Amino acid sequence: MNEPCPLCDEWGEAFYRDVFFICNDCRGIYKAKRCLPTPEQEKKRYQEHNNDVTDAGYLRFVSPITNAVQSDFSTSSLGLDYGAGTGPVISSVLAGKGYVVKQYDPLFINDTVVLRLQYDYIVCCEVIEHFHSPAKEFASLKKMLKPNGRLYCMTHVFGNEIHFDTWYYKNDHTHVFFYQLETLERIKDMCKFSALSIANRLITYIN
Repeated sequence: MNEPCPLCDEWGEAFYRDVFFICNDCRGIYKAKRCLPTPEQEKKRYQEHNNDVTDAGYLRFVSPITNAVQSDFSTSSLGLDYGAGTGPVISSVLAGKGYVVKQYDPLFINDTVVLRLQYDYIVCCEVIEHFHSPAKEFASLKKMLKPNGRLYCMTHVFGNEIHFDTWYYKNDHTHVFFYQLETLERIKDMCKFSALSIANRLITYIN
């Protein structure tokens, strides 16, 4: 049984063990609806994450985003940490540098007031692979950006050099949508971002 792509709504084909499909158009890889985790399952999994602001390894991991924000924006700019989770390390690092960063997470910091504001930059670190409805999510993120604002995302982009069968990233059951270069370009076009840059795991869209 096939299902339409939750990003571009085009049809895909079976890709991996009746669990994942691959879109014939945008090349996104998406989990079958029957396999999607419930909010309770997601929350349990996220609570296992150990995102500690004192963990030097994790600070290095998020540094592409924190460095990009500091390079592109001053402390007078307003940011949003979207999908901040149980340990909003990026917010803490930037706050320590004098930045003002609001936080939102649908399970842990469900303050919908912050979703009505507009931001100079939005960060989504290891978040977009969890999107059940990526078309809706990216449209919402775009709407919250000011003109010339930036959306910084970090995820592991899939490519032909990766063997999906042995790929560690698919083993997290809360990872439900994987992006290829074509997928990221499609998001740029769908949301009418003016520019896209990709540097390893760091993906930057400019409004």
